[in-house]
Amino acid sequence: MTAETPRSVRVFVNAIAVDVPAGASVLDAIRSWNADEAAAVSRGERVITDSRGLPIGSDVRVSAGSIFRLIPARKRAADEVTGGTDD
Repeated sequence: MTAETPRSVRVFVNAIAVDVPAGASVLDAIRSWNADEAAAVSRGERVITDSRGLPIGSDVRVSAGSIFRLIPARKRAADEVTGGTDD
């Protein structure tokens, strides 16, 4: 790190400001905000979206001012996944 490199960056998770180390992942930011919600992301129960509402990977590195939201993961019925029918 140089003298000009910030040691931490501020991001927003579900409208809450969180300061995380520069180079932290999105999951690190969520964990700093709420460890239980970070665990839910890891279990596939929550999806992380960016400020536009598009899904974003938990391993993406944050940048200052990033906005993240958590939404429930949509569970698909077995027929949707396999294409099966009830005939």
